Amino acid sequence: MLELEWIVTFLLLGSFVGFIAGLLGVGGGGILVPILTSIFLFQGVPVNKVMHLALGTSMACIIMTSISSLHAQHKRDAILWKVVKVMSFGIILGTFISTYIATYLSSLYLAIFFSLFMGLTAFNILKKKKENEVKNNFNNAKIFVSSTGIGAVSALVSIGGGSLTVPYLVSNNIDIKKAIGTSAAIGLPISLTGTLGYIINGWNNEIIISNSVGFIYLPAVILISLTSFITAPYGVKASHFLPISILKKAFALLLIILSLKMLLYVV
Repeated sequence: MLELEWIVTFLLLGSFVGFIAGLLGVGGGGILVPILTSIFLFQGVPVNKVMHLALGTSMACIIMTSISSLHAQHKRDAILWKVVKVMSFGIILGTFISTYIATYLSSLYLAIFFSLFMGLTAFNILKKKKENEVKNNFNNAKIFVSSTGIGAVSALVSIGGGSLTVPYLVSNNIDIKKAIGTSAAIGLPISLTGTLGYIINGWNNEIIISNSVGFIYLPAVILISLTSFITAPYGVKASHFLPISILKKAFALLLIILSLKMLLYVV
C-alpha cells in the first residue's frame, strides 16, 4: 500500500504542475520528469530504469491535461482538424518508435537528452522573440515528416509537443491562436501513443516497482492527474493578472535547475 507521505507528495506535485501548465500554457513534463526521477530513486527504483519509469509516468499524466485543453480549444473553434488529421499519423509513428528506442537506452543517455532539450527550451523562453519567417511550402508530405520528428522528440522527453508544434505551425503561416489550439489537439495522440508505447515496451521488464504497468507507475498517474486537472483552470485565471514575462524567466531557470539536479542523480 502506498504510504501517506507519497500520496501527499503526488497530490501536491499534481497541483503545482497543473497550475503552472494553466498559467504559462506549457506541458508539465519539464517539471514532472526530474521530480519523479528523484522520487522513484528514493522509492528504490534501480538507476538504470528510473528515467524510463519517470518518462512513461509523466507521459501518462499528460493525458488528462491534453483532454481538458483539447475540449477548451474546440469550444473556441481554434483547432484546424485537417492539420490534426494529417499530423496525427506522423505523431503516432514517431512517438511509438521513440518509446521502443528509449527501452534500449540507458537512463544516463535519456537524462542527457532530456537535459539538453530542456536547456534549449529554457533558452527559447529567455531570448527575445523575433518575427517568424513565413513559409509557403506547407503540404501533407512535409507535415507528415515534421510531425514524425515532433512525436519522436516528445516521447523521449515526455512533453505534449506544444513547444515544438506551435513554432512549427506559426512558421508555416498558421495564425498563433489556431496554432496553439491545433497543438493542444495534437497533444492527445502524443500522450496516448506515448503511454501505450511505454506500457508495451516496458512490459517484459521485471516489475520495477509495485503497482506499475510497464514503465507507468499507476498511483502517481492517478494522483497527479487528479489535482493537476483541478488546479489548471486556476493557473489560467492567474495568467490574466500575474507578470507572465517574469514568471516565464523563473520557469526557464527552474527547468535548468531541475534538469541539472536530475543529471546528478542519474550519473
